[in-house]
Parts: sequence; C-alpha cells; structure tokens
Amino acid sequence: MRATFHASIRPTATSLRTRWNSVAVRLDRLVAHDLLALASRLAIAAIFFLSGRTKVEGWLTLTDGAYELFRTEYRVPLLPPELAAHLAAYAEHLFPLLLVLGLFTRISALALLGMTLVIQVFVYPDAWPTHLSWAALLLYLSGRGAGRLALDRALRIA
Repeated sequence: MRATFHASIRPTATSLRTRWNSVAVRLDRLVAHDLLALASRLAIAAIFFLSGRTKVEGWLTLTDGAYELFRTEYRVPLLPPELAAHLAAYAEHLFPLLLVLGLFTRISALALLGMTLVIQVFVYPDAWPTHLSWAALLLYLSGRGAGRLALDRALRIA
C-alpha cells in the first residue's frame, strides 16, 4: 500500500515542478539582467537625487536648512558639518546622474553604497530595512554592472 501511495503522488509533484520550472525559465527570459539593471539604476538614482534636491536651491546652492541638518541631526563624525553638507549634496546629484546614464555604474553604485553605510551607522541606525533595500540595489549594480542599456556598454567600460 505504501508504494502505491508514493507512486500516485510522484507524477503530480514532478509535473508541478516541471511546470513551475517552465514558468521560471520564461520569467528569466522576460526579466533579463538588462531590465533589472535599468530598473535598479533608475530606482536608486531617484531616491538619492530627490534627497539631494531637498538640500539645494537653484542649481547647487546649499540651503541654510541643509547646513543646519548636518549640524544638528546628521552629525557625521570626522567631517565639519559644512563640508559634509556639500559632499552629500554633490554626491546625491552626481552619482544618481551617472547611474541614470549607466556611466561608471559600478563606481557610482559603490559610492552611494558607502554613503548608505554612513547614513546607517551614524545617522539613522534604526532605518536598517530601508537602507538594506538601497544596499541590495547598489550591490546588484556593483556586482553585475549597468547592463546593455547603458553608456558603460557603449563605451566598453566594464
């Protein structure tokens, strides 16, 4: 009786696994690295760029509020607040722009990953779920690159 029971279940489990694997293969073709990389580049670029825009007026003039934020809330060690404010604002504009273009993607992602780590450790340690999601996107881009829809590819930059 036991052998009959297993024999009747095995074909169903195998066919279910076969169907699932077939769906997975189709999804793998539909959602290729190039699409994942483009979506990752745009998503993380938007987060950092919009954050950078809150610190400036006009093109890149830092606001008094940005300086105050770095003096009181952000307080990054080893850097004067005025310097930290400028570095953060410029980084939040430059690296997202490079990511959107897919230019120097790996180094841009690593730079923003470093910034994320500083924010996590020194500024908002309780915001780890958000920072982990940023880090995942940035690690993906650092490890896999920008994909074919990028200037890195056109310029043959790895």
